[in-house]
Amino acid sequence: MKELNYDENPIVLNQKDEVISFKCELQENLQKAMKEFVEEHPNWDQYRILQAAIAGFLMQKGFQNRDLTRLYIGNMFSMNFRN
Repeated sequence: MKELNYDENPIVLNQKDEVISFKCELQENLQKAMKEFVEEHPNWDQYRILQAAIAGFLMQKGFQNRDLTRLYIGNMFSMNFRN
C-alpha cells in the first residue's frame, strides 16, 4: 500500500497559521479508506481530512471558537478566510 504524503499543503495554510506536526498510527482500514477517498476526490488530501475531522469533532463536543469554526468551514468547502 502506498504511504500517504506528509508534506505541508500550501493551499490549506495561510501566512498566519502555525503548523504543529505530529505522527500518529492509523488502523489499516482507516488508512485504506482515507487513501481511497483522496484518490477519488483530488481536491482533498490527508491534511484536509484530518483537520476537518478534528475540528468537526471538537465543535460537536461543544468547543466554541471562531478560528476553529473557520478552519472547519474552510476545509469542508475549500474556502480560505482571512481576517
